[in-house]
Amino acid sequence: MDLRARKRWSLVLLLVWLPVYLAFAWWLLAFVGDRFGGRPPAWLELPLYLVLAFAWAIPFRRVFSGIGRGEE
Repeated sequence: MDLRARKRWSLVLLLVWLPVYLAFAWWLLAFVGDRFGGRPPAWLELPLYLVLAFAWAIPFRRVFSGIGRGEE
């Protein structure tokens, strides 16, 4: 994929996919919180936040690689 196409896809991903993912993550954290009657225990909370922090970008790392650089 050339740089121009990757820049377009990265913009689409940031403007469309990221808000959808944030809504899903917010829903998931609220669901888990309701199941535990408040905050989940630390043994569940830490891995959950770590997975959610990186799960949105890992499938798209090839699209985002080299976006800040010029064409070489």
